[in-house]
Amino acid sequence: MAVGRRDKSSQLSNRGSRIAAAIGIGVIVGCIFAFLFPHGFFSSNPPAQIRPLANSNLQVDSAPCESTEKINMLKSDIMRLSDKNVELKRQAGPFGTVKGVRTNPTVTPDESINPRLAKILAEVAVGKEIIVALANSNVKPMLEVWFTNIKKVGIPNYLVVALDDAIVDFCKSNDVPFYQRDPDETIDSVGKTGGNHAVSGLKFRILREFLQLGYSVLLSDVDIVFLQNPFDHLYRDSDVESMTDGHNNMTAYGYNDVFDEPAMGWARYAHTMRIWVYNSGFFYIRPTIPSIELLDRIADRLARQANAWDQAVFNEELFFPSHPGYVGLHASKRTMDFYLFMNSKVLFKTVRKDANLKKLKPVIVHVNYHPDKLPRMKAVVEFYVNGKQCSRTIS
Repeated sequence: MAVGRRDKSSQLSNRGSRIAAAIGIGVIVGCIFAFLFPHGFFSSNPPAQIRPLANSNLQVDSAPCESTEKINMLKSDIMRLSDKNVELKRQAGPFGTVKGVRTNPTVTPDESINPRLAKILAEVAVGKEIIVALANSNVKPMLEVWFTNIKKVGIPNYLVVALDDAIVDFCKSNDVPFYQRDPDETIDSVGKTGGNHAVSGLKFRILREFLQLGYSVLLSDVDIVFLQNPFDHLYRDSDVESMTDGHNNMTAYGYNDVFDEPAMGWARYAHTMRIWVYNSGFFYIRPTIPSIELLDRIADRLARQANAWDQAVFNEELFFPSHPGYVGLHASKRTMDFYLFMNSKVLFKTVRKDANLKKLKPVIVHVNYHPDKLPRMKAVVEFYVNGKQCSRTIS
């Protein structure tokens, strides 16, 4: 019985040795085939050893170059994305620190638009900024008060757009910088004979070239008295900075106006937002795409709508939001300080009656609320320039 068990054990041992040997031989053969046929035994590609020498050299030479180039491109992309990510993290900072962009980039100047105007602006403008007024013979007396006080303040960068030959001669005789456009029947017919509102509407077409040339314009009507240099009081953070027709903080800067409709019962009160209009006779406009679009929109509407008032259109295009059937203008705007850039309602109704407010010196006074413009302008000069602050001087 013992001998039988030993024979059986020996047979099992020999069988195990043969299995182990077979597995070992299989592994070795597999390694050999893997080395000789790296693309697979049934691959159509020839083994590396039997490829033509030329192809082999080409593969060896080009692969490292392509790899290096791709690696450099990937590194560049990673660095760019990393920088962008850092910038986004900085923009979307902690609560209460995030500020949107209001200051749009300026356009690239194109002097080919109007080489003659470009030459004039290069000589007159300061820091690519200039005061511009349009004038024809109908406003000659007011124009004289306008530029006389600009000279007194010492403002060098101003320009009169002369709409007729008489204003050209008047500017020459008073050493006032001017610009007369090339003949244009559409503009000339209005410019030479038009009234105050008609002439005012022309500015939106004329100002376009100033912006295309890369200049920021402080547009001024001629019924304005300058008492300080306005360029010292601008923020320059918006497409348009405009004076307001408002006369206090609510009307000038906006307020919540509650509309009452008793028939609605519990829901009788509806909240509305109100603000008094910007004055299209005095505003600062930067040479940006939204600014040029604003001028184009206004000029187009004034050309198509005969009875449209330029100031109403100016405000509608600035403030009306996008809604079904209408795409609003995406222009940033700022309201000027109504005590510095003062309208005549503020002066004659409020300031002249207040002992403390009378001590303030505005930057400009715009006689926009009164039809007797010339005497009011002269009264403003007496009040602020000559120091005659009696009630008879300004009333």
